[in-house]
Formats: sequence, C-alpha cells, structure tokens
Amino acid sequence: MPEKNDELHEFEPLDILGRSGLDARSGIVQEEWLRQLKGTKAVKAYLEMRDNDPIIGSILYAIKALIRQTEWSIQPTGDTPAHIEAADFVEECRTDMAHSWHDLLSEVMSMLPFGWSYFETVYKYRRGPDAEDGSERSKFNDGKIGWRKIALRAQETLYKWEFDEDGSATGMWQQAPPNYKLTFIPIEKALLFRTETHKNNPEGRSMLRNAYRSWYFLKKIQELESIGVERDLAGLPVALVPIEMLSPNASASQQATLANIFEMVRKVKRNEFEGVVFPAETDADGNPSGFKFSLLTSGGRRPVDVNEIIKRYESRIAVSFLADFVLLGLDGVGSFALSSNKTHLFAQAIGAYLKQVSEIFNRFAIPRLLKMNGVSPEFFPEIKYADIETPDINELAGAIGALSSAGVLTPDDELEKWIRDFANMPPPDLNSERETAAPEPFSDDLMSEDVE
Repeated sequence: MPEKNDELHEFEPLDILGRSGLDARSGIVQEEWLRQLKGTKAVKAYLEMRDNDPIIGSILYAIKALIRQTEWSIQPTGDTPAHIEAADFVEECRTDMAHSWHDLLSEVMSMLPFGWSYFETVYKYRRGPDAEDGSERSKFNDGKIGWRKIALRAQETLYKWEFDEDGSATGMWQQAPPNYKLTFIPIEKALLFRTETHKNNPEGRSMLRNAYRSWYFLKKIQELESIGVERDLAGLPVALVPIEMLSPNASASQQATLANIFEMVRKVKRNEFEGVVFPAETDADGNPSGFKFSLLTSGGRRPVDVNEIIKRYESRIAVSFLADFVLLGLDGVGSFALSSNKTHLFAQAIGAYLKQVSEIFNRFAIPRLLKMNGVSPEFFPEIKYADIETPDINELAGAIGALSSAGVLTPDDELEKWIRDFANMPPPDLNSERETAAPEPFSDDLMSEDVE
C-alpha cells in the first residue's frame, strides 16, 4: 500500500485503473460454476440440447425462420452522391459473397445456443466472374476490395482466447479438423457476436443456460419412463429350478445346466440383461415341481404421473426462451389473444438480437471494408433491418380507417403503394385515374334564404 494518501489519487486521465473482473486463466474463461458446463463440456452439452430436445429445437428453428425472412438494406447516412455511392458499394459486397446473406445470419444465430459466434472476414479483389483465381471471382470487375465470405469459426474448435493487459479479448486460438493445426485469428480480422457482454466475456452467455437444469431432469425422467414401459411390457424373467442345483455341492452337470438357465434368463432383454433364478416350489406331498420359466409382470399402474412432470419441465424450458407459446394448444387450451401477446414478446426479444447484429456490422465490418477502399468515414452507410413482426392486415385496415375518419391520416398514392406492397397486392395501374365520389348537388328544398 502507498505510504502517503496523496499517492492514492495520482493517475493520468487516460489511464485504465481497474479491470472487468472476468475470471480467465491461460486464455480459458472460468466464469461457469457448474462442473458439467465448464470448457468443452459446455459445447457438448449445448449441442445435445440443441439436437435432441424437440422443444429447444423447435424454438431455435422458429428464431432462425423469423430472422431469415427479415429484410435487410444498406442505407446512406446522407443524400450526397458520395453517400449514395458508398451505400451502393456495400450493398454490392453484401450480395456478392460466396454464401447468401441469410445463410450468414443463420450462422450468426449459433450464438444463441452457445452464447457467442466468431467469424473471420475474408476479402477479395473483384476481378469479374471469369477471373482465373476462384478467390477473386465476383459479379463486378472494378478491382475494388470486397467481401469474399464472412466465415464461421465453430465454437467447438476454440482452443483458448488471447487477452491484453486490460482483459479485452484480442483474438481466438483455433484448433480445427482435419489437421488440428493451432491458428490465431486476431479480433481485427474477425467479428464477434455475443448474447451478452457482461464482464466483457468473449463467450457471452448461452440462451440454453437457464434451461439446462430442467432439460437435465427431463432427460433423466424420459429415460426412466422408457425403461419402465419396456419392463412393464416385457416382464421380469423368472426361472424355477430344483433346489439341489443351487446347492454348493451340486454336481458338474447340474452346475452346467444352471449356468445355461442363467444365460437364458439374462438374454430376455428388458433395457438391461437381467432375471431371477429361484428354487422350485414343492407340491402338496413335498415333491419339487421341477423346472419352470415365466415372466413376472407389474400391475401396470404407477403412483407418479410422469406425463405431468414431463409437461412441467417442457414448459419451464419454453419459458426460459420467452417461447412458451409453442406449448399452447397441446392440451386443448390457450386462446388466440394469449398466443398473440406471447409471440409479440418473443418477436421483440429476437429484434433485440437483430439490433445487436446490425451494430456489429456498422461498427466494425462496414468501416473496415470501406477504409480498405479509401472511403472517408463521413460517407459510411449503415445496415438496417425491417420489422421482424408484421401487423395483421385486418388490424391495419381498422387503424387506417379510424385515423382517416379522425382526419389524422389522409390517404394518398404513397400510402396506397405501401399498403399494396404490405399485402402482396398487384401495383396500381398508372394509366388509370383514381375515381373520386362527386359531391351531391343541393336539392330545391335546401335552396332557401337561410341556406344561402
């Protein structure tokens, strides 16, 4: 500790005095306290949840489907020819990659189950569609630098992170098949998408994290349920043998016969090889009844309603995604109004992720591309997305009618064009004029002095 109190306040205004508090050792983030979700175990667990659970799979599919149908565009930040030219160039690059834009968004959304997704930005010289070098082929032949691809570097290939003295990630070390060569991908050449930025953690936080406990118990209960059903259907194998065959003094032939009976009982499969061998019963005269083989069955009823337990855990998984609307109607309950409210909240949550994606492109991807082509920052455009949820056409018609009647909204050609585009209607015929109702003439009885 400093000897003088004055030394506690000695610092330069541009100095960084503290750290985010991220627990990262040797490039490995140690924020997760659950042992089953540490390091590579987390990736394997989230892969299993994503691929095996029908509720989680349907929710992630719904998210990807909504995002893929969202329209994106490059908007200039000014109305000068230089602003418009820069926006047109970025739009050309967006549609001139080796993969489609919507495929890229689908890969970006892999951050939802894993918490993060890392992409290497690969550039190319635009040498036209007939360029000898396949890495330079483009729809354009102007020699400018464009995006060749924005390629995912899969989460399961992460070896470790590289951090600077301030605790910020400077890049990712990757070890990927087929050669498993250790490769460093600096952050200046990459795009990092995260669900959360708490403590500036490069791994974010998986959307599946809150659902893990419910998924874990649901998985165990479903396994026990299937085992129980199999046992109820097959029954427990039971063999009855003479008691002398179970004696330690049994002859070699009796022991061989007993071993064969044990093997026969064990091979009646009921999820596991199992069975019971009992001494044979005796009749009324005390004589052994001999060999017998049977299947011992249960009563077929359980004191625990497994179906209700499974439904409870499935609903908790869906709630953790704000997507419990996927369960509406499964039991014959749930109103349309309730479903509409829940889907609206779900769409708003997805819209927040789309906003985050657009911010990453506007802050890093687009400026880097335009700087390499000598474009001044004042002309940088922005990428924007349309609303992920469109209003109902009946509700929209009612709102427009009410606003028009109140005099707040005046229908015109531009509004008609927008409504036709929204409802997928054919465009208006420009050669025909809009018919307007002519005012009715005054009748004779109204033409009085008072009216005049």
